Amino acid sequence: MASLDALVDSDHQVLGVITRPDAPAGRGKKLRPSPVAVRAEELGLPVHKPEHPKDPDFAAMLTELAPDCVPVVAYGALVPQRVIDIPAHGWVNLHFSLLPRWRGAAPVQHAILGGDAETGACTFSLVRELDAGPVYGQIRTPIGPGDTAGDLLDRLARDGAGLLVRTLDEIAAGAVPRPQPDEGVTSAPKLTSDDARIDWDTSQLVIDRLIRGCNPAPGAWTTLRGQRFKIGLARPAPEQELPPGQLRNTGRQVLVGTADRALELLQVQPPGKKPMAAADWARGAQLADDQRFDDDE
Repeated sequence: MASLDALVDSDHQVLGVITRPDAPAGRGKKLRPSPVAVRAEELGLPVHKPEHPKDPDFAAMLTELAPDCVPVVAYGALVPQRVIDIPAHGWVNLHFSLLPRWRGAAPVQHAILGGDAETGACTFSLVRELDAGPVYGQIRTPIGPGDTAGDLLDRLARDGAGLLVRTLDEIAAGAVPRPQPDEGVTSAPKLTSDDARIDWDTSQLVIDRLIRGCNPAPGAWTTLRGQRFKIGLARPAPEQELPPGQLRNTGRQVLVGTADRALELLQVQPPGKKPMAAADWARGAQLADDQRFDDDE
């Protein structure tokens, strides 16, 4: 929503907002609008919710609206070429990676999992091939040792909003995007729950990246006593070594072993409960000295 607010505050005229249809949410599974739809209505903007951008009615509506350009942020649906061609300056996508690295639905998550030192955001002209269009502009940001995917997404959403407005300013002034290089293309598919399962027989470094890359979604997880637990936050414990999956509650720290050095657990979410401090969880869990994650026999 940072981009929508930035566009409304800019010199550009916002004709309306395109977003996904209302979707079931909450315990009652009632249909609820997307957050951007709610914000658009607060701003008094028309909201369009096509089932899919390939729908003929949507193409007709966009043709009648006749926008000069359609900025896109995390829309999540492939736009057909005939719809891409309707605006005079096409569709301009704000994507949270340093293209051509990490094309796909989860670029920030994969940047952390891949051990990248930095990430960023690009604006590019939408084409039929996924995230392959020519680039207008780019910003960069370092990935800190404690950064989660949620931290980076919040930062890039804020800073990327400014990049998107600058790009539209430059397009209005006649800017031409530059093609992406053929080298360095990597893929960033959406992470599934299976991808987020922790393998304690891998290294501390790999598990730390998995936990941070899967926070807040889909959430890194493991099992204990036959139940699934999410690990929200952890940090390396360089001086400690434990067998893989072995838990140790020292009273000051909750440690778990990996293939090399231990991790200190900071936040744990038991099944059916909210995330809690690892120390609070350990007190209630009454961990035995030989307790291990994934040892569910």
